[in-house]
Amino acid sequence: MHQRQFTKTLRQNMTDAEQLLWKHLRAHRMDGQKFRRQQPIGPYIVDFVHFGLRLIVEADGGQHVDSDHDAARDAWLRSQGFALLRFWNNDILHHTDSVLEAIWAALQAQPPSPPAPLLQRERGVTP
Repeated sequence: MHQRQFTKTLRQNMTDAEQLLWKHLRAHRMDGQKFRRQQPIGPYIVDFVHFGLRLIVEADGGQHVDSDHDAARDAWLRSQGFALLRFWNNDILHHTDSVLEAIWAALQAQPPSPPAPLLQRERGVTP
């Protein structure tokens, strides 16, 4: 299955924990911040990402315990400039407020991305 089709399948079959977290992150509900879900980044697909702050949020089930694949994946994503937050599905489902507080704190700690440079015509320079 191609990455694009796999991403679509993941979006359609989110876990209960992912659905609950998405309910709080979608539509700028977390302090006006924009998150995307099941987003491809390089060879990987992350659960949730805020591209402006380069913050990834992962919802993990039992298959992620001591996973060498996850360690390599996290290292690659960090090398690309992303910060990662991982939460166990159980914590998302039963301690939602604590998880949301941790995400909010990470959002506040991240400096915003620098603005894109203005085009010459927007700076008042004519070509």
